[in-house]
Amino acid sequence: MKILLTGGTGMVGSLVLANCLKTENVTEVISLVRKPSGEKHAKLTELVITDFEDYSEHTKVFTSVSAAFFCLGAYTGKVPDELFKKITVDYAVVFAEALAKNSPGATFCLLSGAGADRTEKSRFSFARYKGMAENSIAGMNLKFYSFRPGYIYPVVPRDEPNIGYKIFRLIYPVFRLLGKKHSIKSTELADGMFYVGLQGADKEVLENHDIFSYTSQASF
Repeated sequence: MKILLTGGTGMVGSLVLANCLKTENVTEVISLVRKPSGEKHAKLTELVITDFEDYSEHTKVFTSVSAAFFCLGAYTGKVPDELFKKITVDYAVVFAEALAKNSPGATFCLLSGAGADRTEKSRFSFARYKGMAENSIAGMNLKFYSFRPGYIYPVVPRDEPNIGYKIFRLIYPVFRLLGKKHSIKSTELADGMFYVGLQGADKEVLENHDIFSYTSQASF
């Protein structure tokens, strides 16, 4: 299987990438990156992309793809709204269009988010833009799955993007007690995405609690 991935150096994407590399029936992994990560593996090819809205010079990358994982994203408030929309909507849609054109019927897994609003009317830009991306991709000739996690607990320690995430990390044990609707570990999310990418799911939109159903089935 040939796998295509974006966001392979991020919190979730790096874990999806690790799952790809240790799975026997995945024979080739192409990771689209802004800059080289330095990671080396016999299956892995890193391709530096200067413009995530133009893949005209990279058509071959999108051919014969079995599954693709779009894990590229930005945190609300960390970049101007115009750029946040471009990363969240435009980058995802252009990537999906290239995949649908060159590997029709391929599986496409989008890292969306809880509250994604397909009415595109939410006053919250995160929800509105995620909904826009989902709407645009859903109509393409792809096996499309949208993952909507709640709070993602980073199993690997990191520099949190803002004070809000620092607080969430501290109170995560409380979130966990509330059940499977509100939070998920980064490893659990990555395992669930990877399983669905290879095996499929019974619905297009997977909310936080749905993802756990596929996490438990993942084996590598």
